[in-house]
Amino acid sequence: MSAHLHENKSKDLRKHEMAERLLSEIVGGVLSPGENISERIWAHKYGVAQASIREAINILERDGFVTKESGRSARVVNLSEEDVFQLYQVRAALEGMAGYLAASSGADVSDLQNIVEAMRIASQAHDSKALTDCDLRFHLELCRLSGNGHLLGYAQKLLRPFFAFVRMRVSVSGQGTSAWGQDVEAHQRIVDLIREGEAELTEHYVKRSMTRFASTARMNWLPHDK
Repeated sequence: MSAHLHENKSKDLRKHEMAERLLSEIVGGVLSPGENISERIWAHKYGVAQASIREAINILERDGFVTKESGRSARVVNLSEEDVFQLYQVRAALEGMAGYLAASSGADVSDLQNIVEAMRIASQAHDSKALTDCDLRFHLELCRLSGNGHLLGYAQKLLRPFFAFVRMRVSVSGQGTSAWGQDVEAHQRIVDLIREGEAELTEHYVKRSMTRFASTARMNWLPHDK
């Protein structure tokens, strides 16, 4: 029985390890948005059974990084201009409420402030990967500060694949970090408003900022639909 449990644990670790490795290929731009993920090719590259890659793909599908249709290979998530615009609308509502709740409860913003400082450093160093990672951390922390576990759960499902797509597009566009200058200070303003307990102003400012973030995306790294 113990040997059986050990084998199952080993298989579970392997599929999660493969999922993380494939995710690194996606985020790093080796696998492009919309590209097929061949179980055979990646199993050969990693020296594992195709079943391990299949299970890894299922994990990434569950987390929103890949899409699968019946009878077809899995593909890296690909968002159209309209998809991104609509997701910013959802984020405005979700994160606006998070800001309102955080400010209303007098949430401790020290971690949020530290993330903004890291964003500034990444921006000054022209490190788009670090800046994107910090941006994701900021918005997840904002949602955590809401104190609403359901809100955080929805945010995690939406934001992780969304920012993976952002990192891919920024890498492809070669725009670097210059476009984020004003947006970093918008994040600082969100922190300040929460610290001041300005719940309604925080909600309004987050929603307005999402419109500007969407505009930054459209102008700098988003492929325009024809």
